[in-house]
Amino acid sequence: MAQPPPTPPDGPPSAKPASSRAARRPAEVPPPAPEEVEAPARSARPRTAATSAAPSPERAAPAAPERAASRAAPRPEAEEAEDEAIETSASEEEEAAAPAARPAPAAAAPAVAPSPTATTGNYHPMLRDKRIGIIGAGAMGSALCRGIVHAGAAPANRILVSDPHTAHVQKLQETLGVKVAESNSQVGKYTDIVILAVKPYMVAPVLDEIRESLRREEGKPLPLIISIAAGVHVAKLEAHLIEPLPVVRAMPNTPAQVGQGACAYCRGTHADDAHLAQAAEIFKSVGTAVEVPEAWMDAVTALSGSGPAYVYLMIEALVDGGVKVGLPREVAHQLAAQTVLGAAQMVIETGMHPAQLRDMVTTPAGSTIEALAALEHSGLRAALIDAVERATNRSRALG
Repeated sequence: MAQPPPTPPDGPPSAKPASSRAARRPAEVPPPAPEEVEAPARSARPRTAATSAAPSPERAAPAAPERAASRAAPRPEAEEAEDEAIETSASEEEEAAAPAARPAPAAAAPAVAPSPTATTGNYHPMLRDKRIGIIGAGAMGSALCRGIVHAGAAPANRILVSDPHTAHVQKLQETLGVKVAESNSQVGKYTDIVILAVKPYMVAPVLDEIRESLRREEGKPLPLIISIAAGVHVAKLEAHLIEPLPVVRAMPNTPAQVGQGACAYCRGTHADDAHLAQAAEIFKSVGTAVEVPEAWMDAVTALSGSGPAYVYLMIEALVDGGVKVGLPREVAHQLAAQTVLGAAQMVIETGMHPAQLRDMVTTPAGSTIEALAALEHSGLRAALIDAVERATNRSRALG
């Protein structure tokens, strides 16, 4: 669906008068500088103070559009406060640059509720000045977007999202206050970090589409490319780029959608420690992240990437077992899920070997040892080991 070009998520350090800016624009107006991104007309939502105002504590409360405009003058002196105020001044510039016959503002839409951390402006130093682009707003792309904002890793008004499904990006815009790009190329052109959150078969076409937009003027740093597509190797990613861009390949998993993900990532040819640190902070916003050699990535895909499916199957079987011995399904479901969650937390927090924790539950001639003997007899341990091995081989074959 065609949309008016959005305002990208970052802009110049200070806002100049709108009239002089408009006068310098050519006949065909390009998208404004990144922090001036304004939510596109696709959502047909009038701006409110919460969507256009800076996330500083004293300005977090919603206000009428006229009041927000009157407070939009660039803030003096402090560079940090100025960055937070840029979006408000950008809204003024957009209004001044619009046609003269613009209709009067409509009634204010419901305010976007900022995350508690985001209102402080205390963003992570590796990300606070970066413009982050996300291509693909499906389950994983949306999870990363929410995680970055809710964890306070980076400002929402510096995140630019594109997706062919309007409803996906509109929901992120309404709930988080992120910006919506008109095209994937806009994401490539106006952001410092580009996250490819698309299906593996779409990676090559998307990179071919955006590679020209990834060029930068001489002296400016090239954008970091982060791919979360399963089985797509660094060499394949770099082969579709015409510049020596830094690349990071990552494998998150679906629990990232509830902030409990497990992700492993590896560096490409041109990625340095700073690029790895930026990628790590993005993935830590939705769980745990660890750097590994690329040679391990197929095993990672089999263990943590596919692992949630193995655990879901085990929970389902435990629930069925509870029902078989007389528990209502709802009760069995609640107890089984919490048991798995609690056991995992015990492993993480105590640092003890799973066998030690198992022995703490097992008493001589008790019911637990009887159950464990049945599981060993049925081959549960061997089945799980075999599952990880087969999934690893399949991942290698797909790559």
